[in-house]
Amino acid sequence: MTALAEPDILCEGLVRIFTAQGVEVQALQGLDLRMERGELVALVGASGSGKSTLLGILAGLDAPTAGVARVAGHDLTAMRRRERVAYRRGSVGFIWQQTSRNLVSYLTAAENIALAQHVAGVVPRAERASHASGLLELLGIAALADRRPAELSGGQQQRVALAVALANRPRVLLADEPTGELDEETSAQVLEAMETVGREHGLTTLVVTHDPAVAEHVDRTIRIRDGRTSTEVLRRTHTDAAGDRVRVAEEFAVLDRAGRMQVPSEFATALGLRDRVRLTLEPDRIEVRPGQPYGGAPDASVRDASTGDEESR
Repeated sequence: MTALAEPDILCEGLVRIFTAQGVEVQALQGLDLRMERGELVALVGASGSGKSTLLGILAGLDAPTAGVARVAGHDLTAMRRRERVAYRRGSVGFIWQQTSRNLVSYLTAAENIALAQHVAGVVPRAERASHASGLLELLGIAALADRRPAELSGGQQQRVALAVALANRPRVLLADEPTGELDEETSAQVLEAMETVGREHGLTTLVVTHDPAVAEHVDRTIRIRDGRTSTEVLRRTHTDAAGDRVRVAEEFAVLDRAGRMQVPSEFATALGLRDRVRLTLEPDRIEVRPGQPYGGAPDASVRDASTGDEESR
């Protein structure tokens, strides 16, 4: 029997603790994540939920405190400094939200790509020019090769940044709010460009975003809450009875290896779930109902049970 291929991104029980002025902050609290080769996934969550911390670890810019983190076959928890530099140059591409961080302002688009190729040293010299031209052509910006960032629109700059991120032929692409400074139409164009290169190059792409429009374009959206993956939305397209193409989205809670699950806040609020809850195992489901709050009086079912016990004595 053939062993299953390892996913391009695998995190299990990932923990990251920061210490600031003697106070410990747990940015990641046992996060689990799995992404297969070629997936395009959006990562969402409130500010402070751990999204950027996770991206920094996956990019090799930071190291986890505990847990498992593997990307493209590399064990990020065991890397030394030299290995980490080689990993960043040869295995992952990265796009920042701020276009000024992605491109050197006094270099043209083609020169920015050439610089990234030179630093990474992955693409043979004889292939670099054709590789750069191919990227610009694929992204629809071949005519902009000789323009500097100041001569480009925001969307054009991000597409050049995408070409720069792909200059080292990475297996994994990480993007931190790549459409954060763009309008809705331009954001869609940049995301379509990311889909195109992902499909053409077999890239595994993880996009951190606050933009719901971006999340709608991918087949899988993962939400982080309090340093752990809490829910996933899976989308698929099918043909209905009338012959129309319909996009369907389903949301799932994530069950971690310890059997823990986060109840979405809107569910908990609607049902008044807090402190404790009652679980009932049914043949095909688990029922979750409000229980007794801390410091509160027992609910009716508890009082009934208690009365019954007293009467039977």
